Amino acid sequence: MAKEVKLVGFWASPYVYRVEWALKLKGIDYEYLEEDIINKSTRLLELNPVHKKVPVLVHGQKVIPESCVILEYIDETWEQNPLLPKDPHERAVARFWAKYGDEKLLRPSWKAMWSIGEDKEKAIEESIEALEKIEGELKGKKLFGGEGIGYLDLALGWIPYWLPVEEEVGGMQILQEEKFPAITAWMNKFLSHPMIKETLPPRAETLVYFKKRGETFYNRYYLKEKEN
Repeated sequence: MAKEVKLVGFWASPYVYRVEWALKLKGIDYEYLEEDIINKSTRLLELNPVHKKVPVLVHGQKVIPESCVILEYIDETWEQNPLLPKDPHERAVARFWAKYGDEKLLRPSWKAMWSIGEDKEKAIEESIEALEKIEGELKGKKLFGGEGIGYLDLALGWIPYWLPVEEEVGGMQILQEEKFPAITAWMNKFLSHPMIKETLPPRAETLVYFKKRGETFYNRYYLKEKEN
């Protein structure tokens, strides 16, 4: 019998893991459907015709794209183990930092991984500056969600696992333990959670994939620029 909840994803995408973690924390039974993000299927293009990206959550006849939007949908649909705080201001703050992490850290750290020269230096500087802001927000807390993993922990949950992968592939250092003690402590606590530990992708395979993707972006940006 087909399950009511389906998650269309890709094994190496940090955006997908946010949703998978939320579903598991809520205890929601779901079917995972792996997608080839290079050769996108008709299924993905029909489910998410605007962005054509994973993740996509399918709940019965309802289709919800975009990871943070999906997190909020999950939290509002299934009340057990709430992810967002009850207070409207605290909810707004969590949404702000989730968006900040995507725009000011995830994007530049990804670019720092595959870029070179001044572009790489600038992207590293932007990433470190973003981490400083996040460090300030986290200071004095064990988790962003308080005592338990919440919405913002999931939204920033790519940092403990994927950022070190980017650093290794890009031959760079962004996250320094002595400079970011609160983030370092949070990372260790987050990664030690049994559910998080069990669902992370194999590191060796993730490194290989990120290296290949980095080479693709490097060739697309720098080699094309040289040809012109």
